[in-house]
Amino acid sequence: MPFVELDTNLSAGRVPTGLEKRLCAATADILSKPEDRVNVTVRPGLAMAVNGSTEPCAQLLISSIGVVGTAEDNRGHSARFFEFLTKELNLDQDRIIIRFFPVEPWQIGKKGTVMTFL
Repeated sequence: MPFVELDTNLSAGRVPTGLEKRLCAATADILSKPEDRVNVTVRPGLAMAVNGSTEPCAQLLISSIGVVGTAEDNRGHSARFFEFLTKELNLDQDRIIIRFFPVEPWQIGKKGTVMTFL
């Protein structure tokens, strides 16, 4: 169950309508997970600085069990997320930060999974 959080200092009016749905579909494709298991949050209008600059920027945080964590996997995932975000947000790659957090499952009974950060 991937959790994806996109933070940006772009105003809500500059974030394309429906971005959360397209990011959900892109994440499912990139991570080879069912779309109905992907959770996406988009937070525009934040006070942010990337590389010492407050020019338009974004930060993508991806947390998931079993599909993020190795440098090789994350390199491939990053390339595809950068391609998606540069087109959607009209930002250069140097204005986008991508962070991956691998998580471990922790079973609670039979009613679901709680994920804990490594």
